[in-house]
This record gives sequence, C-alpha cells and structure tokens, in this order.
Amino acid sequence: MKKQSYKVDILSVAKVAGVSAATVSRVMNHPELVNPTTLKKVERAIRKTGYVRNRAAQMIHGRRSATLGLVVPTVNYSIFAELVQSFNDTVADLGFTLVLATHGYDLTAEYKVLRKLLEHRVDGIALVGLDHSDDTYRLLASQDVPVVAAWSYSRSSRISCIGSDNREAGRLAADHLLALGHRRIGLVFPPTHENDRARGRLEAVELALHGAGIEIPDAWRVRSPYSVAHAKSVCHDLLRAHEGITGLICGNDIIAQGALSSAMQLGLRIPQDLSIVGIGDFAGSADMYPALSTVQIPAQQIGMQAGEYLVACIAHSDPQEIVRQKIKVDLKPRATTGPAVSG
Repeated sequence: MKKQSYKVDILSVAKVAGVSAATVSRVMNHPELVNPTTLKKVERAIRKTGYVRNRAAQMIHGRRSATLGLVVPTVNYSIFAELVQSFNDTVADLGFTLVLATHGYDLTAEYKVLRKLLEHRVDGIALVGLDHSDDTYRLLASQDVPVVAAWSYSRSSRISCIGSDNREAGRLAADHLLALGHRRIGLVFPPTHENDRARGRLEAVELALHGAGIEIPDAWRVRSPYSVAHAKSVCHDLLRAHEGITGLICGNDIIAQGALSSAMQLGLRIPQDLSIVGIGDFAGSADMYPALSTVQIPAQQIGMQAGEYLVACIAHSDPQEIVRQKIKVDLKPRATTGPAVSG
C-alpha cells in the first residue's frame, strides 16, 4: 500500500472541499453550526484526503505518545481475549500503553473509531482481519503510522498482516469429519459479508466437501452470529428438522458451544449421534464437557508477534515494507467428534 508523500493538513481538506480553512475547522469543532450541504461536502473531503486533526499538537515536537491502538470487532465471549491480553502484555513490557476499541463487526463504525485513535496520535495501529472499508484503507495510507492486521494471513494483503490462514483452518475442520466417515454434514457459520475470517473458512469447508463428492442441501446451511444463545436456537431448529445430519462444522467455538448445548438438550449423544467441530480453540474449549474438537488458531502467538512488530516499526521510525507472517493452525481432536455411525 503506497503512502502519500505529503502530510495532509486542514488547507488540503479546504482545497478539496472548495471551502475556507475556517469552515473546515468549524466542521471539526462545531458541526451543528454548519450548513448540512457544506457539512457533507467537507466530510467527503476529509474521507478522501485521510485528514486527521492533531489533538496532541500541544505536545513537544517529536515526542511520542507511547500508546498503541488495538481495534477488535468485539470483547464479548472469549473470541479475541487471548489476542488482546498477549498484545497488551507484549507492548507493556516494551514501554507502551494499549488503547482498546471495538466496532461490533461494523466496518463503518471501525473507520470512525480509527479516526479517533489517530486524532489522539497513537504511535501504531493493530486491526483484526483484512476486511476494512475503502475509507479505512485510504486513512491508513495517509498517515505516517505503522499498522498491522492481526489474526488473518494473506499473501496479497494491502497492509502488513500477522495471523493464520482461515482457509486452512476451514479445510482442517472439514477434513477431520470426512476422515471420520461423515457425509451428512451441516454448516453453522456467521454472516460472511465484511468478515474475511468467516468467509475464508466457509469457502474452504465447501470446497473440501465438494471435492469429496458431498453437496450440502441449502436447508443444512444456517447462519448464526457469534452468540451461544443464537447458535443454540438455530441449531435446535436444524437438528430437529433434519435428523439425518451426523456432523456439524461451526464457524468458531462460540457457535460450536451453542450447537453442543442444543444437541444435548435434544437428547443426542455426542459424538455417537452427532459430531461437532469448531474453529479457534478459545480458552475453555478444552475444558467443556464433552471437550470440544476444534482447529486451534494460536491467538497468544499472534498477539505477541503483532505487538513486537509495531514496536519495532516505531523504534526504527519507519513503518517498513509490508510484512506478511503466517502462523500455523492445528487440529485439536477431542471428545465431540467420533466415527460416523452408518444407519
């Protein structure tokens, strides 16, 4: 991702918007006093140029804030807990303070959160995944701040990335059930729009099943957000309506937990009647009863390496070239999966 060679300032925004610098300042500080048409015009110019006002202008020139921003989709459940903790511990040991923000799987909200972090002049930014809005990518390109995408790996990422190949994780989950002889398999995944992690996993699962000559009926594909309660509800309906299913592949361990609860409530034996596999290996997955079979994404390692990368960039006063580090995923077969029982 090529960065701009000049520093965007308020005059740049004014020129693009065709207004005065005073008008831009008024939009930033007192938008309620600005004509709605002018307000929209200036906001478009801000997005286009990637301008970020300097709330830290009162600081001594050249002095760093010693803060790093980490933006994650959610802090609910344990999805990103290990990543956040590992990242925080790593940068704290290196003398930095973490500023944590969430966007609720809303990439428009992520852009707004990111702007606020940059306004406060954080020294580096870590995001989750590689799906981000065009506004966010333009904003990052306009700032001389190192950035890294944690959790996801791609050979063609637009920014540095340190994470796992989600397609590989999905393939391992599918191959596990296939190796156990399952052919009547249901899929429980979150919406994949603006979520490269879920999309990569689901595409790889479908490809592996298709390669094995298995076509999943549409009725056996259900959607659930990352919510135990919601997953439990949709899996209850799925399993009650389609008793022939012998295996479920879930988009992550939170969904798998809901699926397991639903199956047990319906009186199904795990894994004799139904095998369930998740993705993530979150804290507690191994301690569930029965222990959850899953694909481990090493969140602690990802968090540590992402933190070390950002601090190294800052120490060298250079965002560096794009770095892409792939962290290996591993299958963790446990008690929720077993051989398919032919009927």
